[in-house]
Amino acid sequence: MATKAELETVPGVSQPDPATKDFIFQQTMYRIRDPKKSLDFYTRIIGFRLIEKLDFPDSKFTLYFLGYHEAKDIPEDRKERVNWMFQQPATLELTHNWGTESDPETKMHNGNEKPQGYGHIGFHVPDVDKACARFEELGVEFVKKPDAGNMKGLAFIKDPDGYWIEILNGKNSTKLV
Repeated sequence: MATKAELETVPGVSQPDPATKDFIFQQTMYRIRDPKKSLDFYTRIIGFRLIEKLDFPDSKFTLYFLGYHEAKDIPEDRKERVNWMFQQPATLELTHNWGTESDPETKMHNGNEKPQGYGHIGFHVPDVDKACARFEELGVEFVKKPDAGNMKGLAFIKDPDGYWIEILNGKNSTKLV
């Protein structure tokens, strides 16, 4: 494993340009087939809150933005809320192209099957085993349970479209090094 100093010498790594000091990682986007199923999963099971919904009728799609925010912190005024939302770190954007929920031909590619590419998103939880017991009670599909495989103490679940979600705890992750 690399030391902190060695991390800066990995080929291709550059020091961050000072011009990027105020940049934030704002969102990642998943295309979804059925917003009712996906919104239920990400709000009820993962614990996100829907912070904005943007409809684009001319293009026939809707964007749903979710994040870990208290309701009291979300602005009431629509323009203020959209401005605020696009400045929040680590939101999940779900994109629904209208009609896909009833189209049996619509399939989402999770990036873990051939051809491989995108892999997963990850969530830190206080207790991986307790979180996974809850997921199991709620009928969530597992890719990997915490005690399976070579990497113990973390899990992978699937959302309704088959995207993988890593469930981890930072303290457990120190066992990897």
